[in-house]
Amino acid sequence: MKNIRNFCIIAHIDHGKSTLADRLLGATQTVTAREEKAQLLDNMDLERERGITIKSHAIQMEYTYKGEQYILNLIDTPGHVDFSYEVSRSIAACEGALLIVDAAQSIQAQTISNLYLALENDLEIIPVLNKVDLPSANPEEVSDDIIDLLGCKLEDIIHASGKTGFGVENILAAIIEKIPAPKGNKDEPLQALIFDSHYNPFRGIEVIFRVKNGEIKKGQKIKFMATGNEYFADEVGTLKLNQVPKNVISTGDVGYLISGIKEAKEVKVGDTLTDAKTPTTNMITGFEDVKPMVFAGIYPVDTEDYEDLRASMEKLQLNDASLVFTPESSAALGFGFRCGFLGMLHLEIIQERLEREYDMTVITTVPNVSYLAYTKKEPETAFVVNNPSDLPEPSRLDRVEEPFIKATIITKADYVGNVMSLCIEKRGVITNQTYLTTERVELNFDMPLAEIVFDFYDRLKTVSKGYASFDYTPIGMKESKLVKLDVLLNAQSVDALSALIHESNAYNIGKKMCEKLRELIPRQQFDIPIQAAIGAKIIARETIKALRKDVTAKCYGGDISRKRKLLEKQKKGKKRMRLVGNVEIPQEAFMAVLKLND
Repeated sequence: MKNIRNFCIIAHIDHGKSTLADRLLGATQTVTAREEKAQLLDNMDLERERGITIKSHAIQMEYTYKGEQYILNLIDTPGHVDFSYEVSRSIAACEGALLIVDAAQSIQAQTISNLYLALENDLEIIPVLNKVDLPSANPEEVSDDIIDLLGCKLEDIIHASGKTGFGVENILAAIIEKIPAPKGNKDEPLQALIFDSHYNPFRGIEVIFRVKNGEIKKGQKIKFMATGNEYFADEVGTLKLNQVPKNVISTGDVGYLISGIKEAKEVKVGDTLTDAKTPTTNMITGFEDVKPMVFAGIYPVDTEDYEDLRASMEKLQLNDASLVFTPESSAALGFGFRCGFLGMLHLEIIQERLEREYDMTVITTVPNVSYLAYTKKEPETAFVVNNPSDLPEPSRLDRVEEPFIKATIITKADYVGNVMSLCIEKRGVITNQTYLTTERVELNFDMPLAEIVFDFYDRLKTVSKGYASFDYTPIGMKESKLVKLDVLLNAQSVDALSALIHESNAYNIGKKMCEKLRELIPRQQFDIPIQAAIGAKIIARETIKALRKDVTAKCYGGDISRKRKLLEKQKKGKKRMRLVGNVEIPQEAFMAVLKLND
């Protein structure tokens, strides 16, 4: 056990985590030259296309250092704030972390937030300065920043380059020297933490775990403590590039388990595995429950696919534990699910994965956040509003509270003005401004979560030319003047398009919504009025003109009353059509409402 090291790689987006992981795998000869490719651990098509890591990936390496054989369990983690739950789970399975900082970009917001996650779990931090071979690298200045942040010595910082492989040997040496060996007792009853799982259509659910105490053997009867279910360990083993079956996984090691579980509900990430005959009494304190930030409805295109969608979502939840969903129904879209996500990128990725991995074409409604509504009735009662249509009548409503966040933005000094004006436009209040260096500023804002849900991140990158980095933490609920904006098509309210919006923005957003829908909804045989309304008051209107047949084409000359008679007849027909006409809303219309500023 003293020769096992468990560590993860944490950093901001694009600081070179996955590339450095490739070099570590190459240096320890875990992969052969033939198997090597860039971002080897990112095995999802989606990850390779976008060049981002979505899932954390565990892999075992073997390395000989000073004549001794060591087992190194590496977990590569994502960098986006939307996938921070993946990072927190990986950290719980490790004793140390490589904190990677880009020598050209320096410390950014996600670097700091991931570092705090690691420090909360008492991990040994090894600072690595990556991309030192870049012409724009500034290693001296960035080293000073790292020393200010960590309080380490200058010689503790390892210079490396994921591209050329420079410094990889030093990193491996530091991992073995500095990261402590796992603690635990081999003779105690089995106690293992599940930190990941995924669904294999042929073999059932594969569980990835880290043994804290005891050991797990092939064929042993094991028990999942959260659900109380018992299974036989059909196969246990370690994760190299492919799975390697073993007879026993002992204390401190990371491995996988296949026991033919078919039901997705029976495995919970963060659960404790134990022996069925002599179970351990104390569960490992798992991870804190995930707090979704953004809610959206996901509906099947055909209502009969509802059960298939449920099964797909459950399998996806195994692989992405931060997805939360509950059934709901909508008048316009039928049965579906109300899902909680950690951010807009997460929502986009889930939608893509449902389409690619499970062949489910889905409709996503306008994302929103959850509010607290208080009614006027005594005693005062508060209830959670996840869907704008759940909001009580204005006459019964006392006040609405919305979630606020503390946003930390690190940007270059040149862009402070642009970033501030963007945040103030989004109803943010500046609470603090600190110059980290003469060039870099940290800004703190208190702002409503609802304002950052849609396009805040994209616009922040635009106004700062990609330099600003952003991180946020929830700080609780505050009262706000919110109104419910309804969209009426042909005088019928479309519940999937309604939204809760701050009073000051309602008119602008209502007008933009109507204009956007007018471009996207195809013309029909009758006029379609598109209206934005608050309660009974219409605040904006656009009309989609009808397609009309030229009924007067056959009249050559003749009296005007002949033409008028034909036109009046057409008008009557159109009116009758409008009363019974139905308007189809294309999927683009639901999503385009989010991009009102484009």
